[in-house]
Amino acid sequence: MAETYFNIIAQSAGFLLIMLGFMWLVFAAYEALRRKSWRKLTKVDDWDFDLTPFLRILTFFGFVVGIVCILSGAAGLILNDPPSIAYSIETSDSVNYFTSIFLIILGLFTFLKPLNDLPISSIIAFLAATAVVVILAWALFYLGVEISATIAIVLIVVFLILFGIVAITVKLYTAGLMVISKIISWPPFAFAIAVFCFIQGFALLVLGISLV
Repeated sequence: MAETYFNIIAQSAGFLLIMLGFMWLVFAAYEALRRKSWRKLTKVDDWDFDLTPFLRILTFFGFVVGIVCILSGAAGLILNDPPSIAYSIETSDSVNYFTSIFLIILGLFTFLKPLNDLPISSIIAFLAATAVVVILAWALFYLGVEISATIAIVLIVVFLILFGIVAITVKLYTAGLMVISKIISWPPFAFAIAVFCFIQGFALLVLGISLV
């Protein structure tokens, strides 16, 4: 049953490319408003600019679209599935390697784009440190150890240390990807990506061919 679902996701690659095109049009508009221009490469790293709540919500929809696109590309490669029914009929081929790899790469950046506007390293660090401290507190309680003021202070210190270590580690590992994501979200480039996604998606769904 699970494999059937992944087959469907893999064969929905053409439709997902259309979704990616829509998302990157949203990103282009979002960044144009943020940078106060369609051409500027610099950007403002805060939320002090005129942006409708609807557009903000749409940008965070990129989380979902990005994850599904990554799954679709990976499923296509692993299960050797075509990116659309029309593609399999017209070409008699199975997987289209370009489409699958493109979905994985662009899906990753689509997933990362909303993270540019969140202190993601702090969020992950907070969740990780909280989980560890809760587990430690539960273990102490299970062992019958009374949570005294001293132990509470130790737990707080453990939380702060873990928070710092995880936050720095996550920031270091995601910094490079974030920089790339910011560069490719430059409005003219994001618009070009959107146009290509629309054309490739239309070619797969309607014409049953791939541009590459």
